[in-house]
Amino acid sequence: MSLKAFHVVFITASVLMALGVAAWSLVKYFDLGQMVDLLLGIGSALSAIGLIVYGRYVLKKLKNISYL
Repeated sequence: MSLKAFHVVFITASVLMALGVAAWSLVKYFDLGQMVDLLLGIGSALSAIGLIVYGRYVLKKLKNISYL
């Protein structure tokens, strides 16, 4: 597995995990109303956005490297 393929798999999994935590904590915030859950949801959503930006940057940088 090349560095490019590893990054695609790892960043995709990380984005999905961050979005899952964001959704979970925001649902928990709307149920219980605790500020910690809101902050965790916002932080996780921002992390997912940051990971997407990073993933696009890496794909541009490694465009000449094959996936195999």
